[in-house]
Amino acid sequence: MISANGWSRRGLLAGTAILTAGGAVAAREDRLADGVVILIDSNEPYVMGHAISYSANLSRHFAERGARLLIEVVANGKGIDVFRADKTPLVEPLAMLRQSVPNLTYSMCASSKTIAEAKEQISIPLIPGANLVPFGIGRVVDLQLKGWAYIHA
Repeated sequence: MISANGWSRRGLLAGTAILTAGGAVAAREDRLADGVVILIDSNEPYVMGHAISYSANLSRHFAERGARLLIEVVANGKGIDVFRADKTPLVEPLAMLRQSVPNLTYSMCASSKTIAEAKEQISIPLIPGANLVPFGIGRVVDLQLKGWAYIHA
C-alpha cells in the first residue's frame, strides 16, 4: 500500500533497515564493520579523488586498531568514468592504492557501462583490477544489508 506521501510501508521499513545497518555498524565500538562500501556516482575529479583518499584513510585507520577492513568502491552512473581506462585521470593513483590496500575492490555498474557504450558507440575498457557488477546501486544495497557501512563520495 502506498501512503499519501508516495512511500510504501515496505519501502520505508527497508530504507530504515538499510540506514540502521550502516549506522549501527559505525556506532558500535565492540564490533567492526565487515566492510565499507563507497559509492561514486559523479565524474567530477574531486569526487573521484575523495573516494581514493577515503579508501586509503579508512584502511590506515582500521589497521592502526589492528583490524582489517574490506573496502569496495562502486562506480555507478557518470561515476563509471573513474574506472574507465580511456577516461580516468587516476590510473596511477588507483593502481598504487590497490597495491597498498589488498582488501580493496573496484566495481563498475554493468548497466551504466552498457548505457554509456550505446550512447558513445564504443566498447569501454576498464582499468586493471576493476570488475563489473550487474547494478551498482544493487551492489551497494546488498553490502549494506550484510552489515557494511556506506559512504557516498
